[in-house]
Amino acid sequence: MNNENKQQPDFVIGRHPAMASLKSGHSINKVFIQEGLKSESIGQIIAKAKKQGLVIQRVSKSKLDTLANGQNHQGVVLAVASFEYASLEQVFELAESRNEAPFVVILDGIEDPHNLGSILRTADAAGVHGVIIPKRRAVGLTSTVAKTSAGAIERVPVVQVNNLVNTLKELKDRGLWIFGTDMAGTDYRRWDATGPVGLIIGNEGKGMARLTKENVDEMLTIPMVGDIQSLNASVAAGLLIYQGYSSRHPL
Repeated sequence: MNNENKQQPDFVIGRHPAMASLKSGHSINKVFIQEGLKSESIGQIIAKAKKQGLVIQRVSKSKLDTLANGQNHQGVVLAVASFEYASLEQVFELAESRNEAPFVVILDGIEDPHNLGSILRTADAAGVHGVIIPKRRAVGLTSTVAKTSAGAIERVPVVQVNNLVNTLKELKDRGLWIFGTDMAGTDYRRWDATGPVGLIIGNEGKGMARLTKENVDEMLTIPMVGDIQSLNASVAAGLLIYQGYSSRHPL
């Protein structure tokens, strides 16, 4: 991972994300633990941090509340150097190391950090090899994303690109079949996601951009019978990612 792809200093918030970060070898500056708080999971975090020679500081709950910006920190906050982005090459190397055809999720302008965190969590659970996000008009890797992902941010390669359309063209040149999501398309339950595939999830309100749509090989749709004709982006991503998983790993 290149240093030029790093974000500004941030925090890892909560017990599960903290342990995942400690296990991953993420660069950690300091471990903040709520004073007077004792539990098995807290003890494991402290033991892991001590083994790595990290600075551990006991602080008040109000101090942690401030560091976590109101999020549920569960008595643990890590000050980390940055969240690092992967390269596209690392995504393909991960797929090759698992002896699997690449399965990539492309997010076209996801703005809500909770949605990005939830999508990363699903991607990790379903064995997605990488998630691609644009640099502009989209959320990046933040402490809120890390918290929502429950540690998946440390396990799923996230690639941040300058030009999503050019990246889609590169993916197609490397043999991936690109699927998008739209109101009109193939019922997602009939989607055959075997082979190298890329799945695009559009912006929460606007969907996929016009230029992105022009580089899609096939559109998928999620049938709906109620009055609401769209799903939360992370919910839609969850349905589609697991449909992809089920076709790639049949019973």
